[in-house]
Amino acid sequence: MLRRALWWCVLTLTGGVERRGHLPRGGCVVVANHSSHADTAALLAALDSRHTPAIGAAADYWFASPWRSTICRRLAAGFPVRRTGGGMDDLLATAGALRAGRAVVLFPEGTRGEGGVGSFHRGALVLAERAGVPVVPVGIAGTDRLLPKHGRLCSSLVRVRIGAPLPSLVTPEEARAAVAALHGRTNAESLRDSRSRRRVAAVVTSRWGLLIAFLWAFAEALSWPLMPELLLAVACVAVPRAALRLSVGALAGSLAGSLLALQLAGLGVQMPAPLTTDRMRAQVRQELTLESADAVRHQPWNGIPFKVYAAEGGRADVPPGSWLTSAAAARGSRTLTVGLVCAALGLLLRRYRRFYGSYLVVLGAGFTLGLSLIVSGWQ
Repeated sequence: MLRRALWWCVLTLTGGVERRGHLPRGGCVVVANHSSHADTAALLAALDSRHTPAIGAAADYWFASPWRSTICRRLAAGFPVRRTGGGMDDLLATAGALRAGRAVVLFPEGTRGEGGVGSFHRGALVLAERAGVPVVPVGIAGTDRLLPKHGRLCSSLVRVRIGAPLPSLVTPEEARAAVAALHGRTNAESLRDSRSRRRVAAVVTSRWGLLIAFLWAFAEALSWPLMPELLLAVACVAVPRAALRLSVGALAGSLAGSLLALQLAGLGVQMPAPLTTDRMRAQVRQELTLESADAVRHQPWNGIPFKVYAAEGGRADVPPGSWLTSAAAARGSRTLTVGLVCAALGLLLRRYRRFYGSYLVVLGAGFTLGLSLIVSGWQ
């Protein structure tokens, strides 16, 4: 159960995992297509923990060293299968576990393929026949994009489709055809998306995305009433991989705008400050008197806009260097946290992208309500 939870969490954070179908009761031999090392994680996350699945792994690769062997056994429930003689004996040694109700997972191609499903070896079928358990075909899609062979980890939704048990005395060709059909059907399924999310993603990933985040935060530090975290909540859920870049850009904009606001206020220039109150300004003046630049550490949690702290800091002659240090810590903690949390939310809800428009409506309503309560609370 812990192993399944671990891999479900990992795959959820890297794009999501989706399963269709169930294993039959009792022991069974699972045969699946193999295109990525992530196939093992996908099966461990998708298969029922009551079957306590064991994964056949190449002995010459995964058990070539003590540390790799330990990782394979502990995290991937792996057992060694020799590819150069003795492999059938390794498989038949699991017959007792199959009869006890476990699932033994094998990749009959013998190695990771590229593209289609390769030819199947007979070992899995012989094992099922000797143990008297069914062979269950499984199609896996998305792992070749998540972790390509000889490639880097990328974000991708992984789908696992479990087929019906195959009849007894099935041939390798028939087993391969069943797995290939499941893989093809699963791979052909398109992820339903929202038009609004695609439009937001197009802007976020363009050359304007980072500039918009910077300017939004810059303007908010001067006068703009909508905080940059609202933009991050829109953009990072739409494009999780852009979260860190946009968060850093927004933080840089906030700091640059606050330095300008500090200087303008010190010169006696009063910028418009919509949705702020006299009580907010009085509270900030009191904090600055007691703590100087360190007073800005209260800003992420008390609901007072950042621009109020910047303007009042300028009127209190707070040194720009001290202000920048304190503001970077205060704003950075909130801006980066919001960006990364929204990115995680976008990954968790990847399969529900078609509801992104509804998410924007809920976000807008929640933000409006929260802002109204904060402003009224500081009247």
